[in-house]
Amino acid sequence: MIAAIERMTGLNWKGQGPAFLVAGGHGAIHWIMATFYILVPFIREDLGLSYAEVGGFASVFFFASFAANAGSGALVDITGRRVLLQALALVVGGAALMAMGLAEGVWLIIGMLIFIGVTNNLWHPAAISYLSDRYPQNRGYVLSIHTLGASFGDTFAPVMAGVLLVWMSWQFTATLSALPIFAMAAVLFLNLTGTGRKKAAPDGADPQGGQQGMSGADYLQGILQLLKSGPVLGICLMAAFRSMAQNGLLFFLPLLMLDELGFGSVLLGVALMALQVGGMIAGPVAGTLSDRIGRRPVVLAGLAATTLVIAVIPAVALPAPFVGLLAVLGFTLFAVRPVIHSWSLDLAPREMGGSAISLLFGAQAGFSALVPIVGGIVADTWGLGTVFFLLAGAMAVSTGIVYVLPSRKPVAA
Repeated sequence: MIAAIERMTGLNWKGQGPAFLVAGGHGAIHWIMATFYILVPFIREDLGLSYAEVGGFASVFFFASFAANAGSGALVDITGRRVLLQALALVVGGAALMAMGLAEGVWLIIGMLIFIGVTNNLWHPAAISYLSDRYPQNRGYVLSIHTLGASFGDTFAPVMAGVLLVWMSWQFTATLSALPIFAMAAVLFLNLTGTGRKKAAPDGADPQGGQQGMSGADYLQGILQLLKSGPVLGICLMAAFRSMAQNGLLFFLPLLMLDELGFGSVLLGVALMALQVGGMIAGPVAGTLSDRIGRRPVVLAGLAATTLVIAVIPAVALPAPFVGLLAVLGFTLFAVRPVIHSWSLDLAPREMGGSAISLLFGAQAGFSALVPIVGGIVADTWGLGTVFFLLAGAMAVSTGIVYVLPSRKPVAA
């Protein structure tokens, strides 16, 4: 199998080590919010909140992520300290999840979600631009490995949290779930930085974490160039609508399964694991395929299929078919994530990779911030099932935008 991957990608297995380390860090970043999402129904019950009120929690996270957008991209591109910033994002995010375990009301939860949102938008510009710069000929593939890490975090965090919730409160579950994040931060930092790594990295990249920094004047010129690019802004808009649907699913699926379908915490964790397993299978395939045939056809197929699957969710009530449907949903939903990231970097100047990703994630966070509150109001008024038709509509808009984006083969930076 290893030999087949090497032939398919043109990368030797040892040279892919940094990509898998960064993917592990990405898994830890997603571990944080995946844990929070499974805690939401228990927080709602414990504090006596409505759907709209708990939706406000998720909106705080997305607003904080959006607010951190401009600063995070600039910090990455100006300093060039991509590995250090990745480790910092993990430590601060893990500390915030641990501190959430001290909460007895809403305000500490809100405060910690602000920190988690900021670190989430610090991680992605640093990590994705690092990988893009290190592997310019294999962006689709290595960014699919990056999202594979996210799927691992999103898969195993709900299972661990679901099991812990059988025996302990949601506060203790939050605290214990934070421990693996610190371990991953140490592993990543110690292996990707250090005085012993003198040999040049693959494709001529800097083994210490990416490229040199840039001046403030050069950065301002570069960001203006990005903001004038219609294709880059179009990709951001497309990704924003897709992210609305994805984050709405991650927030409202646990509520649907517990409140409407009667799933227990363990079955809830298994169902969400099925969602992520589908993404684990599809991500590397889609990323590698996009390196060969281009980004647009892969994204178009994934978004169209996802729209149809989301629309079917309210009609399925039995546990086994529901879990199977989530596996299919994960396959279509998460396949396009690394391809979209690669597409945006194909169009951005190499030295502005961090800001290009920051712009993309800023658009996603800004649009996603609306979903928990609006969806909560819809759920309180017309029922949880109606929310999924709203999410399917957002995915349909994203699919339509793909038609007007430029169809071009990926090129090296």
